[in-house]
Amino acid sequence: VQLVESGGGLVQAGGSLRLSCAASGFTFDDYAIGWFRQAPGKEREPLSCISSSGTSTYYESSVKGRFTISSDKTKNMIYLQMNNLSAEDTAVYYCAAGGDGSSWYLTRGACPPYNSWGQGTQVTVSS
Repeated sequence: VQLVESGGGLVQAGGSLRLSCAASGFTFDDYAIGWFRQAPGKEREPLSCISSSGTSTYYESSVKGRFTISSDKTKNMIYLQMNNLSAEDTAVYYCAAGGDGSSWYLTRGACPPYNSWGQGTQVTVSS
């Protein structure tokens, strides 16, 4: 599985960005993909995940209401729309994919463990 993030950049506080994750190489149809971020000096923070069907999503409380995860199966793309950004959102953002059947976790209100990771895209929010 290969994952490539894009869409990061510099944005002013209060602004918006949409991150993209190009996913390829799956040999199974049922999986989940999630977004994480890691700020300097901090641990990696999970944000959200979505099932391969696009019908189930999960958000961590820290971003619920501000971030929206979506997918376009025809393009094998997963997106993270981020609104009302603040300096605290500055981080490297990663997408990650779970293994075969991992969308099951969303039926239980959680994101799966992940097997594959992208290289990340930097998001910087100026205050």
